[in-house]
Order: sequence, then C-alpha cells, then structure tokens
Amino acid sequence: MSVVTVQLGQCGNQVGQQFYDVICSDARAAQTQTFSAASCERFFHQNKHGDLVARAVLIDMEPKVISQSLSRAARCGRWRYGESSHFSQRQGSGNNWANGFCVHGPRHREAAEDLVRRQVERCDRLAGLVAMMSVAGGTGSGVGTFLTQALRDAYPNSFILNQLTWPYRSGEVILQNYNSVLSLSRLYPLSDALLVHQNHVVHRICSQLLHIRHISFADLNRVIGQQLGSVLQPALAADSHESWSRNPVGERLLMEDLLCRQTAVCVCVCVCVAGELVSALACHPEHKLLSITSAPHLPGASLAFSTFSWPALLKHLRHMLVSSTTVERGAERQVPSPAPGGSGFNRSLANLLVLRGKEVFAAQTEGFGDASLYTPWLRPPEALTVWKSPLPFNKYEKSATLVSNSQALLPPLDHMVGKAWNMFASRAYIHHYTKFGISEEDFLDSFTSLEQVISSYSLLGS
Repeated sequence: MSVVTVQLGQCGNQVGQQFYDVICSDARAAQTQTFSAASCERFFHQNKHGDLVARAVLIDMEPKVISQSLSRAARCGRWRYGESSHFSQRQGSGNNWANGFCVHGPRHREAAEDLVRRQVERCDRLAGLVAMMSVAGGTGSGVGTFLTQALRDAYPNSFILNQLTWPYRSGEVILQNYNSVLSLSRLYPLSDALLVHQNHVVHRICSQLLHIRHISFADLNRVIGQQLGSVLQPALAADSHESWSRNPVGERLLMEDLLCRQTAVCVCVCVCVAGELVSALACHPEHKLLSITSAPHLPGASLAFSTFSWPALLKHLRHMLVSSTTVERGAERQVPSPAPGGSGFNRSLANLLVLRGKEVFAAQTEGFGDASLYTPWLRPPEALTVWKSPLPFNKYEKSATLVSNSQALLPPLDHMVGKAWNMFASRAYIHHYTKFGISEEDFLDSFTSLEQVISSYSLLGS
C-alpha cells in the first residue's frame, strides 16, 4: 500500500523534503530487505533508470522553494522528485488565506488535481493522501484548504491526513491567527485527522535537547520530518507480534522469519499507515486533532555516549502525556505523574505508541493502558494502539513516539481563537479578506465551528 503526499506552500514543501530524506536514509540503513522494501514501496516508485522517485506532488504559488526542494533531493543522490510532479506560479498569496482559497485554489484546481491523479495511478494500492501545509500563511493554508476540499470530492473513500504546522504564538505573520482559524474550521469536516506540529514546541526541542545555538527553519523542519518518519515507517501491530514477545528468543526468530516470508510480512507492515493511524486515533468526528511527542532527542555528538532503556523512555513519554509537557530534559529523570483528574491532567481519547529498536518486544506498555488516562466512555483496549519494529530508527538504538488525540492541543487552540476573535471584534484587517470574497459571516461561522471543537475537547474528562 502506498502513500501520496501533497506538499503545499513554503512550509509544506520544506517539511516534505526533510521527511523523504529521513525515510530514504533510514530505509537504506535497515538491516533487513523486508522493511526496506516495504518502506520504499510505500513512499517511492522507481523510474526507468532505477532511481527512487518520491510519491509526492509539490505545489506553491512561487517557484523558489520548489526549485530548492527539487535540487536538494537530486543532490543527495539517494532519491529525487518526479520531473513533472510540481506546479508553481510567479505570484504568491501574500500571506492571505482568502487569496489562496478564493483565487489561486479555484484558478489552478485542474492542474493540481491532475498531478495528484498521476501519482495515485502509479500506486498498486492507495493507502491514503497526506497533505503537508502551514496554517499561518496564504498558499499553504488557503490553497491547501481548497485542495483538500477538492481531493475529498475526487477521492471520497480514501483517507486524507493533514499534517499542519502551527505558527509561533507571535511574530510570524500579522494575519496568522485569522489564517489559522479559517484553515482549521474548513479542514475539520474534510480531513480524517489533523496531525499538528507547533513551531514553538519544535523550537524548544532544537534548543534544549539538540543544543542548536542558531536555530533555522531547516532545523525545525528536520525534527518534524523525523517525527513523521518515526510514525509512518513500517511497523508491526501488537497482535502481529504478541506470540513472539512470549518467546525468549522471539525477537531473533522474528527477524529470521521476516527474511523468509518477505511478501507476507510486507502486507502486514504496510497496513500500519494513514488508514490505520486514523482508525486508531480519530474514532470520533468531533475529535480529530493529533499531537506528537517522541524520545529521545540527542545531538549527534552525544549518541555514542548515551544509552536508553525501555522503562525509562516509556516513563518519560507517559509523564509528557499526562502533564502535556512538550519538552523535558533527561529521559531517565524520575518525575511523579499528576493525580488523575487533578489540575494539569491531560485526558486522552486515544493514543498510538510506536516503539522502534533493540529488545522492542520486551518493552512493557501497560502504563499507557491505565483507564484513568482516557475518557470514561471509551475502554483502554480500544483507546490504546501499539506498533513495534525491531529495527532502530534515526540512529537511535531505542526510540519511542506517541501520537495522541487528547486535550494537549486545547490551550494553544483556545489561545489562537481568542487572539483572532479580539482582532475580529475591532474589525482589524477584515478588508484584506472581504475583497477576495470572505465575508464577516464566514468568520463568525469559523469561530462557531472551532468553539464547538474546544467544547468537545474540554468535555473529554466528563
């Protein structure tokens, strides 16, 4: 099963390029041909020269970023983008959602849909579409929202996952809160799930954990690409490896079995992708916001001197889940979790735990099955999904990633809507949108829609 990505705007194209670079590098480093072949089949196809070509469509209203993405992929020598898989114009959207949604989107819909259709037709079996975009600007948010709407019409039975990059809380674009509110309210009924990365959170990872002194957007995009890769790479569902975990030599036997039964295992690992992620996490139409945390994050120079155990990594990740802590120093630190139901307790609807590395089948994940972590109307066996892979990822001997549908995004969403409403109440910058056809009633509908989302997440603990 294959995944087609649609990279939209400057942010979406830069994140997509980093994502494919991570996937290709990790697949080449894999120790078994089974997982490597499954990963490459999922995200790449081969051209007549035998080169790996990303199953991706690149769209921007300005050509600069697309040209950079194409040249960087070609220079790496491991993979490339298709020669006719991109579309650009000479005039951007001016950081205005309405310009992208009402003007550029309808004007170039046919060309964009045709590029996506070509990629879909190259897939033996389509697992889903992943749209990568920012919600703060004009092309990524506006054109991205319009194209998501068009893709929903064109592929009504396919899963659509939107990877959204949220802006810094202040200082990026004066219209960023308007653009974000309009994007989220329109995407919510169209997308099957919205996987959110917050710029200020990723910035803290770069600063506090990776010790990068002068942080660039390339550094942020690299972290986002690595987190996406850790989730979307092939893995085994819990019921696939349960019998092996009870065997003392199960992991060694499993690795041998993977090599002997490549075809069967490829089918098994390929089902764990967009559809299964959405099914596991976005099981209710009013709850589609997914956050992602991972551990460890270490500078390259520290890898050779660091060791991690599964109990420590999982304890660290569980504490981050319960307390909505986005970045915490020291995976080994013993920190008591807040009392369930107390102040600062983060209630979950569903969680997906992805473990990769040595001795993975011995990792005990019972702590994430605690009923107190979840809403009362969903039992933990249905709320928790665990995927495992015995192969290391991103040079880490052991790594863990948690994708959570929880109240973690409630504060930043409430903050964003509040700032946008304050601007709207004074009618600030509204004329930038009305001149392209977005009325004040459209704004009010967007506020109403997101207030309902906020209310739904606030009630998860009830």
